[in-house]
Amino acid sequence: MSTQKPLFNSLRKAFDQNGSLKRLAPLYEVLESIIVTRPRFTATAPVVRDSLDVKRYMMLVIVALLPHYGFGVYNVGCQALLASGHSPNFLRAVFIGLQAVVPIVLVVFAVGFTWEVVFAVIRRHPISEGVLVTCTLLPLTLPPTIPLWQAALGISFGIVIGKEIFGGTGRNFLNPALTGRTFLYFAYPAQISGDAVWTLLIGGKTAAVDAFSGATPLAIAGSMEKMRDVHVVLSDAGYTLTKLFFGLYPGSIGGTATFLCVIGAGFLILLGIANYRIIIGCILGLMTTAGILNMIAGPDSMPYLSLNPLYHLVMGGSMFAFAYMATDPVSSCHMQGARWVFGFFIGGLTVLIRVFNPAFPEGVGLAVLFMNIFAPLLDEIEIKMRLKRRVSNV
Repeated sequence: MSTQKPLFNSLRKAFDQNGSLKRLAPLYEVLESIIVTRPRFTATAPVVRDSLDVKRYMMLVIVALLPHYGFGVYNVGCQALLASGHSPNFLRAVFIGLQAVVPIVLVVFAVGFTWEVVFAVIRRHPISEGVLVTCTLLPLTLPPTIPLWQAALGISFGIVIGKEIFGGTGRNFLNPALTGRTFLYFAYPAQISGDAVWTLLIGGKTAAVDAFSGATPLAIAGSMEKMRDVHVVLSDAGYTLTKLFFGLYPGSIGGTATFLCVIGAGFLILLGIANYRIIIGCILGLMTTAGILNMIAGPDSMPYLSLNPLYHLVMGGSMFAFAYMATDPVSSCHMQGARWVFGFFIGGLTVLIRVFNPAFPEGVGLAVLFMNIFAPLLDEIEIKMRLKRRVSNV
């Protein structure tokens, strides 16, 4: 550190406002921030009120997401071994998982940072730490079999169209990671939906074993025949509540582990990163909507209507989206009352999309993006309601 600081101090003049390399100042600043801590002091108002700046904010979100990567690496390898008829040896599963996950992560980060640097240089502003969270979130929502060029295209769409086109970090009204993931879903459905994409094939296999890749729990619930108990069918397929809660089944790289989402949500709430109103609102909306559908379900109704609300909560990426994407501080609501409504509608829409639109078996991603559009309106409504309650000046 002592040898690096003088080097950066000598180079800083070239990247200052009057320096010869001033257009590359954003790239210099991010390198300086990584290698050495640049001294910054508050000289004029506004004065920093606490230690939670944007950089620490983003870093803490990434810390909460790291266990999902550890779990995802193991689960990808474990499902690959099971599909090939081998026992899920821990070290071998981790090795196989790393081979699948690391290239996706490297491609996403490389392409994402390239776009961030390009826009920072063109607009002459510092590189935003928000790109770190976007690049960390997107791979966790993808299947382990996705082609690398599609992962690069997804992060490009998420950053350029979902964020930069609206002015960059802090001005985007949609979650960039979800925007990229949704684009891939509609543009390349064969590589990001269906049953076979969620299980990595090894050992020269060209088709996954039916017992392990025949259907995800969401696909089973959505394609049930009438007159059958959805809970029995899920249990027969091995999808008990316990298994769904711990996430050891084919799915996205890191979004199936509900127990890690609960821990991560608690971590972010305690540190003041995520707002508990949104998360609890999402859960209440999901449970309430699923409960109402249970009450209106009859003998001739589709089995999905009678699915226990707890299954909706632990299946797929419900809690992952509730904890890490619905709570995005830019694209979510900011008024306290609006946050409850925002979360409630996300949970409710998740269930409605799953039950009544089999083309979108997950549902939660579309629900979050749909409510991102209405977040400013909900804030505006609450502001107007508060103003009406004020005592008029006399």
